[in-house]
Amino acid sequence: MKKFAVVLSGCGVFDGAEIHEATLTMLAIKKLGADYQCFAPDFDQHHVINHYNGKEMKESRNVLVESARIARGKIKSLDEFVEKEFDALIFPGGFGVAKNLTNIAFKGASAEVDEEVERAVKEMLAAKKPIGALCISPTMIAKIIGDVKVTIGQDEGTAQVIEEMGGTHIKTDHGDVVVDDEKLVFTSPCYMLDADITQIWDGAYNTVEAMMQFME
Repeated sequence: MKKFAVVLSGCGVFDGAEIHEATLTMLAIKKLGADYQCFAPDFDQHHVINHYNGKEMKESRNVLVESARIARGKIKSLDEFVEKEFDALIFPGGFGVAKNLTNIAFKGASAEVDEEVERAVKEMLAAKKPIGALCISPTMIAKIIGDVKVTIGQDEGTAQVIEEMGGTHIKTDHGDVVVDDEKLVFTSPCYMLDADITQIWDGAYNTVEAMMQFME
């Protein structure tokens, strides 16, 4: 059975992992006959957003602890990730990717990436194993790899940031998957487009399915 490492960035679209994308990615993996292990980095997230009113809250939360809400407690710190134990790596979206796993939300193309995230991506890249990224996550993949073909949908500003990082952006619509055949990177826009949950399922499922087809 193929096994995916699913890397989360907190819990909630505005300051962590996008919950629909994360959950539907895990469902797609199981539906397609594979298994997964969730990971998240163990440090405090950039800030905490009240998802009811959109305002910042005066408190701190840990990325790993918050991600454990989505993983139902079955999660490991990202520094425990071992490339040889997994066949694929995938990142759901959410602003936690751009605020916690990286600081792309604040620094754009000059952003830094968390060292454990970068390690995981580079180890899978070197091992020629597929890497998936949904929603805003492809920006992070472009920052790490540079010359890679990805999609975040149709947002021109974000696409420009990807190009500034050395990546190639492909415009896409709901459920579309862009595959970089050389780097083995699989991306889909999900909530970077105006979408409903059925369209998120299409994006997550189609991305995981494309990764599974490669592994077969």
